[in-house]
Amino acid sequence: MHDATLRNRLGQWLAPSRRSDVPPFMVMDVMAAAARIEAAGGHVIHMEVGQPAAGAPRTAIAAAHAALEAGRIDYTSALGIPSLRERIARHYRDAYGCDVSPDRIVVTTGSSGGFILAFLSMFEPGDRVAVTVPGYPPYRHILTALGCEPVLIETTNDTRHALTGEALLAAHRKAPLKGVLVGSPANPTGTMMSREALAGLITAAQDAGIRFISDEIYHGLDYAFPAVTAAALSEHALVINSFSKYFCMTGWRVGWMVVPEILVRPIERLQQNLSISVPSLSQIAAEAAFDGAAEMEAIKHGYQENRRILIEGLPKAGLAKFLPADGAFYLYADVSDFTSDSFEFAKQMLEQARVAATPGVDFDPVHGRSFIRFSYARSPGEMREAVDRIAHWLK
Repeated sequence: MHDATLRNRLGQWLAPSRRSDVPPFMVMDVMAAAARIEAAGGHVIHMEVGQPAAGAPRTAIAAAHAALEAGRIDYTSALGIPSLRERIARHYRDAYGCDVSPDRIVVTTGSSGGFILAFLSMFEPGDRVAVTVPGYPPYRHILTALGCEPVLIETTNDTRHALTGEALLAAHRKAPLKGVLVGSPANPTGTMMSREALAGLITAAQDAGIRFISDEIYHGLDYAFPAVTAAALSEHALVINSFSKYFCMTGWRVGWMVVPEILVRPIERLQQNLSISVPSLSQIAAEAAFDGAAEMEAIKHGYQENRRILIEGLPKAGLAKFLPADGAFYLYADVSDFTSDSFEFAKQMLEQARVAATPGVDFDPVHGRSFIRFSYARSPGEMREAVDRIAHWLK
């Protein structure tokens, strides 16, 4: 009895906070299930996570080796190594013809660190922030953990699953919004917004007093047309990017933001207190990664081939309906002909076909039960084998 009472008291004393009660990022759970199968000797084709099969550019690896040989790996400025910030600013001139001051560049611990810093610096607890569905789950979960209210705006085939100014303002009229976050290319749909569409959305948001955040971590992985940065359209937009996807540096955990000038010092103070600085070794490698663009372009061509294999092969396997795959490395497939429970569909496909993919309910709590997200960031050979396995399984 005494032990039970003690455990109950400890449970109450150590009970987790309400803000920690966020849903899991389901793709990580799928990864864990796939790892258990592999540990038992099974061979799984990984299409669940946006993890490039290739490693970091050789230039980045060489720079990291040289830094380790030199000895000390120290703290850096909270905003990032100055030379890296300058190199990122030059990237905006080279890639977009857009002048961005290095003073507005903030180096972050991946894009995830960028989202946390952006939300903390832009919003108060209780603020309503619009995100699209289907969309990247941690948008909603991080906002919730920080005490904000994510407002889900459903996208449709009519707009190619991109948010419009009209839809944003309709949600704003129902109850005022403080912010909106969009991604182009988007996860999980791969949809991209044209320059005109993005400019119209930014104008609609800013005219209504809605703060604008642009997730651009899949820039460079564009197939339909060149991606457009919000930094070229408004100095008041906050842009988040990362070295994880195009530069294949997921585990290095390094990204960046382009921030409105008024937010530089607040974000610097937040970074000082939350993490002091981004790991210096990752920053050194990231700066050198820009010199590996030719290597990364070759990898991008491999994604294009993977995209072709899936677009041509999945319909033959029975999955003929999917959303636009303009960019990134995802295909969001409609599986409603086979199931109304994408979680169970993904579970059986992993267990029986040994193909790991992410259930759509992770990206869209309402309509995602009819969708599965396939990542095509692996090798063309694996994509062909995955199509064959899925076709055999669905027979």
